[in-house]
Amino acid sequence: MLFDLRGRGRRSTVRILYTGLAVLIGVGLVGFGVGGGFGGAGLFSSAGGAEGGNGASFSSQIKKYRKETATNPSDAAAWDALAKALLHEAGREEFTTSSGAITSKGKELFRQASQAWLSYLNLNPAKPDSELAQLIYRIYNEEGLNEPAKAVQALQIVVAARPESAAYYAALAEAAYKAKNESIGDLASEKAVALAPTSERTRLKDELAEVKKYPNGGQTYTTTTNGKTYAVKKAPNGTFTGTQIATTPAPASTSSTTITTKK
Repeated sequence: MLFDLRGRGRRSTVRILYTGLAVLIGVGLVGFGVGGGFGGAGLFSSAGGAEGGNGASFSSQIKKYRKETATNPSDAAAWDALAKALLHEAGREEFTTSSGAITSKGKELFRQASQAWLSYLNLNPAKPDSELAQLIYRIYNEEGLNEPAKAVQALQIVVAARPESAAYYAALAEAAYKAKNESIGDLASEKAVALAPTSERTRLKDELAEVKKYPNGGQTYTTTTNGKTYAVKKAPNGTFTGTQIATTPAPASTSSTTITTKK
């Protein structure tokens, strides 16, 4: 295995499909990932064994598995099921804003799911649930709990189960760089580039190198749109804020225009 699951180390911009890779990947690299927002009911609906759907509440399941974990805290399957039920519940529309951002109540469900996940891992299951890991790592990005080290921990389990996925290795590299764990980031980046289609390798390598250099965002670009020039600054969560640059002396009453976009 390439990474130590218990090692010290434990981004989303353009929302497009990366050919041939899983829909639930939240990589966050330009042209190499699938959305990172949390909005919309059923976001976590691929988690196995969940009842309901179409916005149905998972409160009964949560109650059931809370009782089971309280009665038998060594029941790894109950902790696994509790984490999945909480993720399903967090995916309901009432826990997201109209723009798709997670609400404070949604984040609380994320925290509870994280606690259940960590309790599950603390039981040292012989084969950690990679399906749950695939779901859980997404809650640790900047729009969620902003805990990249925990995303690393989950993604290590994912890549162990899906060793041919360039996108998951890219996600692992990104999370590791954000967690200031360059050793894992470099290994995952190298693996991602090697697994990527030949036509994508140079671009992916450059994008991962940029994440390594700017793990907290902050890089600035200059772009021209409709004859106007903007200085565009990139945030860690993929948000771009641009301020129009005056190219000719402007009247005193003219103020700068700020735009915010998100890939």
